[in-house]
Amino acid sequence: MKTDILFFNKQLQIVFAVTLIAVMEISCIAPVLPGIAEALSITAGETNLLIVVFTMPGIVLAPFFGIAADRFGRKNVLVPALLLFGICGTAAGFTDSFSLLLILRFFQGAGAASLGSLNQTIIGDIFPGKERVTAMGYNSSVLSVGTMLYPSIGGAVAMLGWHYPFFLAAMAFPVSLLVIIGLNYKEPVKNGDIKEYLKQSFRLMKKKDIISLYIGTLAAFILLYGILLAFFPFYMKNHFQASPLIIGLAMSTSSIGAIIGSFNLGKLAGIFSSKKLLVTAYLIYPVALATAYFMPSILLFIIANGILIPNIQTQISILAPDQYRGAFMSINSSVLRLGQTIGPLLSGIIITRLGEGYVFIFGAIFAISAAFFVSYGVREMGRLERR
Repeated sequence: MKTDILFFNKQLQIVFAVTLIAVMEISCIAPVLPGIAEALSITAGETNLLIVVFTMPGIVLAPFFGIAADRFGRKNVLVPALLLFGICGTAAGFTDSFSLLLILRFFQGAGAASLGSLNQTIIGDIFPGKERVTAMGYNSSVLSVGTMLYPSIGGAVAMLGWHYPFFLAAMAFPVSLLVIIGLNYKEPVKNGDIKEYLKQSFRLMKKKDIISLYIGTLAAFILLYGILLAFFPFYMKNHFQASPLIIGLAMSTSSIGAIIGSFNLGKLAGIFSSKKLLVTAYLIYPVALATAYFMPSILLFIIANGILIPNIQTQISILAPDQYRGAFMSINSSVLRLGQTIGPLLSGIIITRLGEGYVFIFGAIFAISAAFFVSYGVREMGRLERR
């Protein structure tokens, strides 16, 4: 299938819609975090809990959703998750209580727990070989378009009041209807014995390549959420006197790098091995952090993510057998959520104990360490990603 035709595949377009919902409720809220802190008279560390409680449920629930998707069907898990996301997210816009806001964010995060893995699982179900690499890259590009647009949208809507960005979660309702009506394909045959299914899943996941890729995901999202989403908005406000709208625009503009990188992942995978791409992406982070320290730009940071994240997702999808793909991708989603949760907590601790400058220092050291780990922990997979 030609790449231009692949991009407009109807099933893939529905996956894109799910992806845009999956990244909404952090990207839209990030620019307004300083405004929420001021309106509710809470600290930056307390405000970061709005991200932490949203990502936390996915750490535990994502594997169960993946198993359920393998056993009972992708749509039977995806639709209720979208509805829970939309209901709790919309309700969050109606409260002035920080405690209630945290509770609603927690349950909204429970709904979001499966979205980021089921979209990749469905791509793995539908598209084989190199088409899968290209489709994963396209999906990551769409994700980057969301992370590009949502901060600007969230920042602009927040000019009406800090409550309003939460109402954007209502977009999950029409997407759930689209999934019900339009997402139709033959799902993999289910393993009849649940005990055998679990035994084989865990046996296959213990392979060195899979574990190394999971740890690579953890490192990437600690960097992404700890620095870019939880820390950088405050850094821009304190050092560049940026408004929520300007913060959103800066974060949006930087996402162009991710769109370029991930949209061309299929081409890059035909030139470089997966391992070389992973190591290179991690080594871009220190340069990106040094640049961001002196100017309100995170373009290089996002280019690294645009290459790294869909590459890891694709390799896990390729290594996972069809009937276990939901479990494999959901574990990756769980690890992803763990990184999203740890990142803001770590940056908050570093800011409180040491100061803002040390966030950049520790981020650079962490990225270099991740590059060394990947170079030793992931074997050279050659042209595996092109099969």
